[in-house]
Amino acid sequence: MTQSTEVPERRTQAQRTAGTQAKLLDAAIECLVELGFAKTSTQEIARRAGVSRGAQLHHFPTKEALVTAAVGHLVEKRLAEILASEPDPERGVEVLSEAFSGPLFYAALELWVAARTDPILHEAMVPLERKVSEAIMGGATAVMGSRMTTESIELSVELARGLAVSALLRTPESDAALRARLLPAWETKVMQ
Repeated sequence: MTQSTEVPERRTQAQRTAGTQAKLLDAAIECLVELGFAKTSTQEIARRAGVSRGAQLHHFPTKEALVTAAVGHLVEKRLAEILASEPDPERGVEVLSEAFSGPLFYAALELWVAARTDPILHEAMVPLERKVSEAIMGGATAVMGSRMTTESIELSVELARGLAVSALLRTPESDAALRARLLPAWETKVMQ
């Protein structure tokens, strides 16, 4: 049997840094979704990421910095997915409403609610919310083209958020029925 003499390629410092940060960001989202903001701790995030507390502090010195970076990271990933798909103006409102679901929405919702009474988190959320709004506008424009005005997109974002929040208290069946009734009406009101 011949033994391989190939030496595995060493990762660069930048690759190791990116890998550690990705683990922390993924673990932060997992914690926000599973535990909520109040029960999420940087120690638990570091444990789930499999990194030391020192490494976590080096990359993200505060809980607020870590959780807002995690949601920002997820926003970028979700936007890239939306932009990679074929634009379909006929499904524009549906795509927008679907953007307010799943781990990204639940993690962001945790931060929005907590930011109401936490001044440090509130301050950290302002630039993140701007980034999220820009990403949503960019994604909606890419999907729908010129079929919606800026005001229609902004109105749709607010409707999608509200629909997603109220869905937390509905069964999946009743939510699907409500969406089936409301999305066509919504489209006729906001599409040009």
